[in-house]
Amino acid sequence: MAWLVIRVRGTLHARGDITDTLRFLHLTRPNHATVVAERPDVRGMLHKVQGYITWGEVDTPTLELLLRQRGVATDGRSLGAPAATGASAPALGPLAQRALSEGLDHVPEVRPLFRLKAPTGGWRSTKKPFRLGGALGYRGAAVNDLARKMV
Repeated sequence: MAWLVIRVRGTLHARGDITDTLRFLHLTRPNHATVVAERPDVRGMLHKVQGYITWGEVDTPTLELLLRQRGVATDGRSLGAPAATGASAPALGPLAQRALSEGLDHVPEVRPLFRLKAPTGGWRSTKKPFRLGGALGYRGAAVNDLARKMV
């Protein structure tokens, strides 16, 4: 399984270890997202920066939508664009399955970053945790709805 991690806040006046951890997660700016594998070391990183991000379990349709709409290959071309010789877009199902099992860091064909727009309707409070009516921290499967609003 994998987590979808979305950066919510900037790092003005943030400690150096927090900015380093966000950089290790490839989250350099607000509204950037990545998919990481569900591992104990990654969980520790997420808990360290939970005041700046939101995350939850990503499902296959949402990941395929992100790859098709916002995914970029390592050579700079869009993943959802049709190939130069063919008329149809490439099949992203196997790529999405690999990203779900290993995270985007271990899929060499794809950049491990999605540049998203701000969510339709705006963010909820960017200073409160999700369970208290805000936008930060762990949100479970609700991260899929947020990602669809941001594509």
